[in-house]
Amino acid sequence: MATIPITKRGAEKLKAELHELKTVQRPWVINAIAEARAQGDLSENAEYDAAKDRQGFIEGRIQEIEGKLSAAQVIDPAALEADGKVVFGATVQLEEEESGDKVTYQIVGEDEADLKQGLINISSPIARALIGKEEGDTAEVQAPGGLKRYEIVAVSYQ
Repeated sequence: MATIPITKRGAEKLKAELHELKTVQRPWVINAIAEARAQGDLSENAEYDAAKDRQGFIEGRIQEIEGKLSAAQVIDPAALEADGKVVFGATVQLEEEESGDKVTYQIVGEDEADLKQGLINISSPIARALIGKEEGDTAEVQAPGGLKRYEIVAVSYQ
């Protein structure tokens, strides 16, 4: 199985979700199933069906997270020695050449990506265009609105 890059923060977030699922959600749903069974006829018991569906979701999510964590290559951006190059985990400040708009992104794994928080997926077009470049370089990104050119203003590892 191939390794999946993930930042230290992303791995901790997945571990916290896994802990919540195992220690809170799983016992709760087991209790809900027991209570629904106590009500009698299971063939017409909506609470039982809902609890079983929820249990299936929880167990599936637990397996999914455990699989991701077992295949994860945890990268701590603060410990990177990339000599100013844009790499996985780097935080990059960009300026769009045409409009002058400035944006800051951190390149993260698939599970961590959240554009509203400035976290972009390593496999996104903009991240792929940035990887390997340095401060002062220009990256061209094929966006839905056409070709955009960004100047890399700063690269940091936090």
